[in-house]
Amino acid sequence: MTASSSPAGMPAGALDGLRVLDCTQMLAGPLAATRLGDLGADVIKIEPVATGEFNRTHGFEDLLIDGEMTTFVAVNRNKRSLAIDLKADGAAVAFRALVASADVFLQNFRPGVAARLGVSYEQLAAINPRIVYCSISGYGDEGPYRLRPGQDLLLQAYSGAMFSVGAEGDAPVPGALWAADVMTGYQAAIGILAALHHRERSGRGQHVEVDMFSVVLDTQLQELVTYLNTGSAPRRTKEASAHGSIPAPYGVYRTSDGWLALAMSPLPLLGELLDDDFLRGLVRYNDGHDHRDEVYRQIRHAFETATTAEWIRRSDELGVWAGPVYDYPMLAADPHVAATGMFVDQPNAHDGPPIKTVRPPLKLSETPTAIRKSAPALGQHSREVLREAGLAEDSIDALITTGAVREATP
Repeated sequence: MTASSSPAGMPAGALDGLRVLDCTQMLAGPLAATRLGDLGADVIKIEPVATGEFNRTHGFEDLLIDGEMTTFVAVNRNKRSLAIDLKADGAAVAFRALVASADVFLQNFRPGVAARLGVSYEQLAAINPRIVYCSISGYGDEGPYRLRPGQDLLLQAYSGAMFSVGAEGDAPVPGALWAADVMTGYQAAIGILAALHHRERSGRGQHVEVDMFSVVLDTQLQELVTYLNTGSAPRRTKEASAHGSIPAPYGVYRTSDGWLALAMSPLPLLGELLDDDFLRGLVRYNDGHDHRDEVYRQIRHAFETATTAEWIRRSDELGVWAGPVYDYPMLAADPHVAATGMFVDQPNAHDGPPIKTVRPPLKLSETPTAIRKSAPALGQHSREVLREAGLAEDSIDALITTGAVREATP
């Protein structure tokens, strides 16, 4: 365990004293490590010395905040950066010293790369048997797809989910959320926390493996259990719907000034909302399935006579589940977002203005989550991390001089 990673005066997080070595890139791995950092762990991001992690040079729309890609800043808060070339002379010795005091190691290298770099589970467990080692991959380390690219859109395509949305004959429809990546990151964090709990009882670390393909199938438990046991798959109908297995009116509808989302609602209540005798007469739960096309045709344009806010007010009175469809400016102005402090500031590693971000979604009464550190500049903490690992100043200087380690310049 390490010393506290919380700044003076800030409450310690639940994982305070745990050290995490984050050798991941892109989205799923960095998000898993960020969540551990939000919970108080000391997360050290291990990066290549030349350009750093992938997201430093490949950002969302390639937009920058004080010289850093927005994507990197978004998913690498609460971390310190050690820029080190694991293949360079002397660097492996320094890294092994760091592993000896670490609690968790995360990597999402392609199969075989970790072993070539000397950072496989077996290699690190030989140094530190207590280490909890997490591998994140696209398809696992077995099977014919093990070497295929594990990217969110491709995993959505493999999963079968794209044919659950839309109408007959429509092209497959992917989701806009990076769901496969994000949920894989969360599953990795769950596995790591479970392994840490086991270590408290046994004294032994273990290897946690998470693959995106398994995760994206797991998110479809209700659909896949239904199909595997009854043969019934989500079924598109002639009228477009938001999910091929959920009865009408589930979907999105135009109003006089925007859009309205309707969830699962009893059709008689919807009939009261719209003053529609056809809907009032559909009283069985399955009517929303059996008459989906008819219901969708009946109500597709029925909400264009009033504003979104007016439909939500009427829906709330009747108990119809409804909500607005926001764009980002509307979301940022929402009173619930403001009242609950959804958007907060995180520190800026380049001494610029604070960076607006989304607060951690977890709340713990005794050990609160917090944004304790900025997303780090490349190599910003190389010297202090190696110093903590026990390396002498002249050894650190030598690594920096040879380029095996990068130290951020002021």
